[in-house]
Amino acid sequence: MPAALHPYLNFAGNSREAFEFYGRSLGAIPQFVTFGEAGALPAEDANADKVMHGSLEVTELIRLYVSDVIEGMSPEGFLVGNNVTLSLMGDDETLLRSAYQKLSEGGSITMALEKQMWGDVYGSFTDRFGVVWQVNISVPEQS
Repeated sequence: MPAALHPYLNFAGNSREAFEFYGRSLGAIPQFVTFGEAGALPAEDANADKVMHGSLEVTELIRLYVSDVIEGMSPEGFLVGNNVTLSLMGDDETLLRSAYQKLSEGGSITMALEKQMWGDVYGSFTDRFGVVWQVNISVPEQS
């Protein structure tokens, strides 16, 4: 997949409700993975059923992503204003690593660009203008 830019929306615990509404409104079916399903939290944790990652593919060119902001996920927690991030995604590692390095210059790194539990290389930061970015480099599937 070539590099693409997708809006990533964050909610204070009601992302499932929001994306089900958006899906009905836009004629698409949302997909969700909870923190518990991903193994990020134990099943008995109060936030295990919150959405860790969700997607809504309306067309090939319109794709939205979503997550619930839970305690400890963001230094400032959920705030209106930080609930939309820009997500650069794809498999062009050179381009995406360069974008991460250059765009984060003068900003604040939230998560270093490194391999994650889902297998991809991921990192996030706030640029010097206050815009929050996520970079996800897809790792090719092993055959």
